[in-house]
Amino acid sequence: MGVKLGHEAKLYYCAAGIGGTPTWTEVPGVRNLKLNNSRGEADVSTRGGGGWKATVGTLIDAVIDFDLVYDPDDAAVAAIEGAFFAGTLLGLAAMSGPVAEAGSRGLWADCAILKFERDESLEQPLLVAVTAKPTYSANVPQWKVIEGS
Repeated sequence: MGVKLGHEAKLYYCAAGIGGTPTWTEVPGVRNLKLNNSRGEADVSTRGGGGWKATVGTLIDAVIDFDLVYDPDDAAVAAIEGAFFAGTLLGLAAMSGPVAEAGSRGLWADCAILKFERDESLEQPLLVAVTAKPTYSANVPQWKVIEGS
């Protein structure tokens, strides 16, 4: 077992969503990506709790935030930009390695692209800050662990 480095992780998209057997395309222009997974909370405190507050986790909230080098000729950039402006879903897989590699793990979800913010700093490439979240879909988000030998 070894340490995984950030540059080994991969982001993929599938315009048709995650249903069936998705055909994944890598998003090569990703710079920094953060997959934020957290749970909501419900207070289940009772008088029998000895004066301690008790909490249980509820629904999982997932947020995929990433920076993308803006290349309008890149199909991945076009797909993400198109999903944002059309308000359509886009299947995303934020994986710890290649999507078909045994042991790779991450979130697969049909997502709404909620932010497509372009940074035009003078001495930097055009960058786009993107936020995606799982959206209403027939396909339930999944935490995938790729099995294999």
